[in-house]
Amino acid sequence: MDGRDVDRALGAALDVLVLHEEDDWSVQAGPLTWTCRETAVHVAHDLLAYAGQLAARPRESYLPFDLVVRREAPVDEVLQVVRAAGGLLVGALAVSGPEARAWHWGPCDPSGFAAMGVAETLLHTWDITRGLRAEWHPSASLCAAVLARLFPDAPSGEPAAVLLWCTGRAALGGRPRRTSWTWQASLG
Repeated sequence: MDGRDVDRALGAALDVLVLHEEDDWSVQAGPLTWTCRETAVHVAHDLLAYAGQLAARPRESYLPFDLVVRREAPVDEVLQVVRAAGGLLVGALAVSGPEARAWHWGPCDPSGFAAMGVAETLLHTWDITRGLRAEWHPSASLCAAVLARLFPDAPSGEPAAVLLWCTGRAALGGRPRRTSWTWQASLG
């Protein structure tokens, strides 16, 4: 996976979210305990953190910074922050060769950071749209790519449904909803 995938996920997410800027973003985001607004800020934070990791390439920890979005910022500005953070990740991916490694619970390559950026964007857009009662489903091709990179032991099935199951958001066929999960971004 690479920056083009992050850009596609970001475009799909923002296309649906901007349609609901005037909705009540103080409601719970799907199965999460965060509000829709808090969830959007979380997406921006993670995208920025991944970009920072790739830029600095620390080997043993996350960089000691956090993204702060002013509480009074309206939803349209929060979504601009998401767009900016995603753009920074796309840029960091563009200048990181496949040999680059940065810490994410171990050494992680650029494709791992791209996959995590896509996963955060798709999954949390799904969470937000559930909270806003908006109809939206993540791209099957992007979900399949995320599954291949981050969940190599995932069961077969429709990629979006499998990704939602892998991340504890839904049951899958006869499998109950997961209560604990982790993805495998690190290479070792």
